[in-house]
Amino acid sequence: MRSDAKKNYDHILTVARDLLTGGGADASLRDIARKAGVGDGTLHRHFPTREALLEALLRTNFEDMAERASALEREEDAGRALVLWLKEAVAMTHSYSGVIAPMVAAIADEDSALHGSCVSLRSAGTRLLARAQAEGAARPDMDGNDLFALISALAWLAEQPPLVPRADHLFDIMVSAILTDSRDGGVARG
Repeated sequence: MRSDAKKNYDHILTVARDLLTGGGADASLRDIARKAGVGDGTLHRHFPTREALLEALLRTNFEDMAERASALEREEDAGRALVLWLKEAVAMTHSYSGVIAPMVAAIADEDSALHGSCVSLRSAGTRLLARAQAEGAARPDMDGNDLFALISALAWLAEQPPLVPRADHLFDIMVSAILTDSRDGGVARG
């Protein structure tokens, strides 16, 4: 990629990240191009669809979450490792306004630009869940799809102003439904 094209690409991502983490979930590609000071054609050359832009924004975070899951697989307490990862996955997902619906849709759509990244995130969590299940720390009737759905649901709930004060409490309820005992995996809330 030419240096000017790379500069535009990086700038568009920065503007889009600022908009989507700052509550601009409804920002159109045109809005992003305008705020980035580039033409629609420039934006569309780099990101032909909104999904392609979201994938570029989320890819690094999803890769980081996959690496975090790998590191947590070495944690002695499998239940605690799962809970730590879930809390971080919910926070990461929630930090980007308006990505939950596209993520949920992408998991089932192999043609989606977001599909690979979402599958990677789901796989990372599934490994932690399977380990916790093998050690008897998590209920056996769950799978990675359930975990992905719960992450999405909790991130969505945290976007609803009347429910924000209850977000930690709702997370605790979810954890108590996943773990096989009443412990929270040793994760302090606060």
